[in-house]
Amino acid sequence: MSIARIYSPPKSAMSSGMARTGDWVFEYAPGEAKRIDPLTGWYGSGDTNRQVRLYFASAEEAEAFAKSKGVAYEIERRHQRPALRPKAYSDNFRTDRLTNWTH
Repeated sequence: MSIARIYSPPKSAMSSGMARTGDWVFEYAPGEAKRIDPLTGWYGSGDTNRQVRLYFASAEEAEAFAKSKGVAYEIERRHQRPALRPKAYSDNFRTDRLTNWTH
């Protein structure tokens, strides 16, 4: 019996945008270890569930799917980013600054 993992993917490190971070991903855990093919030298496995990756709009939808298929699952909750404080360039030249401005 395979176990599924439900998680929300983090933002890509290659871009500053937050595209596709609201989706939830359903994927199976590896059912067997990878092994080296003696002919080609490539890594492979007979586990075809590893190729399945389903996207859902919410964690509840992914959880309902897992329950309907009778698959054991674990949910990894989304990590919240700290709130960014908006800054303006003109704040560097304010007269009521708390710290000295240096180069």
